Amino acid sequence: MRAREPDGSMGSPLLGIARLTVYGVFTVLLMPVQALLVWLRSPLRHRLPRAYHAACTRILGLRVAVTGRPALSRPTLVVSNHSSYLDIIVLGSLVPGSFVAKTEVGGWPFFGLLAKLQQTVFVDRKARNAGTHRDDMRSRLEDGDILILFPEGTSSDGNRTLPFKTALFSVAALRVDDRPIKVQPVSITAVKLDGIPLGRALRPFYAWYGDMELVGHVWQMVKLGRVTVQVEFHEPVDVEAFGSRKALADHCWRVVAAGVDRAVSGRGAAAPAPRRPAASEGAGGSAVAGAAAG
Repeated sequence: MRAREPDGSMGSPLLGIARLTVYGVFTVLLMPVQALLVWLRSPLRHRLPRAYHAACTRILGLRVAVTGRPALSRPTLVVSNHSSYLDIIVLGSLVPGSFVAKTEVGGWPFFGLLAKLQQTVFVDRKARNAGTHRDDMRSRLEDGDILILFPEGTSSDGNRTLPFKTALFSVAALRVDDRPIKVQPVSITAVKLDGIPLGRALRPFYAWYGDMELVGHVWQMVKLGRVTVQVEFHEPVDVEAFGSRKALADHCWRVVAAGVDRAVSGRGAAAPAPRRPAASEGAGGSAVAGAAAG
């Protein structure tokens, strides 16, 4: 079934043109600066992307409301639900880390170059290469990087959280400098458009999933007003508290899904963990990234 496309007639074309122009010029000007910082291995290569994404949230009309605090200790693996390419900008503005993306993203025009400049870890997620990718991620964690992962493996419609793929938690079972790798679950949810609560009918203005056309979705999004995105940072955990990566992945899914459910329903208090959906309930989209993918 084709994902429901947002109504392309909404919004201001002049606002859309202005936002895309500013975003494009700003990005192109910073790309050689980031390339130089990466080449020099300057500590600023981690700080500039965060400042860049923070500026992009304002350029594109995203208001980020945060609950909790990001874990800045190292090594840390951040795991989050994923419904839109805009998640990259939102999380990138809050976490000084690098994303984990599917291999295909590295070959995409423009976005692939952005991903490389943010030192994205590319994985193809095939079982036969799991060990190699785990070692790549471990190496980055040993270097002091924070990695950001979308373990759903695809983007959803933003109204629920798809099951987390346990294979993507393999790196969490490793130790770095004889310390367990901390895993911080994060819930990210688009909740309002110009102060009006986003229901199922309006959430596709933010969420990009299924077989939605990317160019059309971006154009519609930049024409709109301000979208409020709720980000909830949950308590960091590690595999030693759960005994296996499967149990860890299930815990993270339940915590993230409960946070999304609270944001979608407008409830502020903690809620019981929702029922884990069957894999067949998932949307079939693929994530796009300024620096990551689903």
